[in-house]
Amino acid sequence: MGTDSGRAGLLLDRAATLNLQTGNLLNWGRLRKKCPSTPSEELRDCIQKTLNEWSSKISLDLNQEMPDVLECTVDQAMEKINPEEREELKVSAKLFIAGSNSSSIRDAVDMACSALGVAQLDSVIIAPPPIEDGINLSLEYLQPYWGELENLVQQKKIVSIGTSDLDKTLLEQLYLWSQVKPHSNQVNLASCCVMPPDLTAFAKQFDIQLLTHNDPKELLCEASFQEALQESIRNSRAHEWTPLWLLRYSVIVQTRGIIKSKGYILQAKRNLS
Repeated sequence: MGTDSGRAGLLLDRAATLNLQTGNLLNWGRLRKKCPSTPSEELRDCIQKTLNEWSSKISLDLNQEMPDVLECTVDQAMEKINPEEREELKVSAKLFIAGSNSSSIRDAVDMACSALGVAQLDSVIIAPPPIEDGINLSLEYLQPYWGELENLVQQKKIVSIGTSDLDKTLLEQLYLWSQVKPHSNQVNLASCCVMPPDLTAFAKQFDIQLLTHNDPKELLCEASFQEALQESIRNSRAHEWTPLWLLRYSVIVQTRGIIKSKGYILQAKRNLS
């Protein structure tokens, strides 16, 4: 493992971008964690095991040029959707933006479509982008992110788009401003045990689906990612790496409600300054 970790560390030392894909977690077999865990614990476990599996399979030729972009995957778990089954399946994703660049949305959707072998995603929900402490989330802050999602809907890369953790006031502001209206809004029941009546009434009036979730406010923080990287790959200079975005997807058989596939895709950048 030491040699594998050393090779992986050497690659990370020369790269600027890391694309990590878990593939279908249902195909992980021995890698799969059997006990239930929180979303944060599951994600960290998936990141570490993907890094470990990837680093154990590296064949490094020191005479070859080191790649600028590293593709870190669990090969045996990668699984594209059979085109003949596509109409029976619903491909949904939730996107967590860790940086402040709204163009990350296109990268995430393109990578998810490529990984799953589909032309479009049926549904994408965006978690509120990170904001500084003491600043309230506003429509102005959301607009560039929502605008990028609207572009992808118009280009037929996404069918419907939704939000997460917006109160009635902000959801109404977004609804009135947007060209492509939010199809859904997720509510964290840890922060409110009962759906707020004003939010419920507004959603019913404008046909917005209210869903629940149990994701923490920040699912992928920089410190947690760096710890997972450091624990998996020694000499990785983990402190230089920052996650840009995380996409969690699920593929569901629509008529039966059975999960056929689920996984994570994330992109991280190395801070070279």
